[in-house]
Amino acid sequence: MPSQPSKNAAPEPVAEWTLPGAATLGSSVRAKGILLEIRSRLPFAARKSLEIRGAVLVLHMPEPSPFDGGAVAAIVSSALMGIETLPIIPREIEDILTISTTERHRWLKDGRLQSAGTRTVKLRGRARKITFHVFDPRHVEDLLDRDQVAAWREDDKAQAAENRRRAAGKAALKRVQKTAGDAEPDAGGGEEEVSRPTLTGWDAFARDLLWR
Repeated sequence: MPSQPSKNAAPEPVAEWTLPGAATLGSSVRAKGILLEIRSRLPFAARKSLEIRGAVLVLHMPEPSPFDGGAVAAIVSSALMGIETLPIIPREIEDILTISTTERHRWLKDGRLQSAGTRTVKLRGRARKITFHVFDPRHVEDLLDRDQVAAWREDDKAQAAENRRRAAGKAALKRVQKTAGDAEPDAGGGEEEVSRPTLTGWDAFARDLLWR
């Protein structure tokens, strides 16, 4: 007797698409971001039918389904056209370049990371919206190819060392000025009092001299 197919067995893929390296830039976080972007363009009930395995998008359409698999696949294919130009969001660029959030903020502020504009999204289930910078994939790819991050980190180390040297110099100068200030005579003393000889019997000598 032939075995019956399991009810939990995954349906056969309707279609598959391999994401180009120019789109993912070797990042699984970026690949997941592309998946979410493509899902957002599908009918809500069909979004979870699209999954990702490595760098391959896989479309499964369970039976029965209110959607035609071919029609959904056509939407995915259309959405993937020019996917290499999809702006890169913060968490993706951090994964692609292997940088920290602090580095991203610092290099964006001083212009080393070039912003391609901003994007505003509403957090799920909340009224609050957030705005963040996005980046041109080709700019990020260029930084990756030239290993620019390593050079920036060396520059930052050199600048930090220079800042420490200057801070130490300022601190030493303040100590010298404070020491010099502590050594100065009191304001009420005057030059005459400071230069006055401290000889034994001076007062008596001066008194006798004045009355002659």
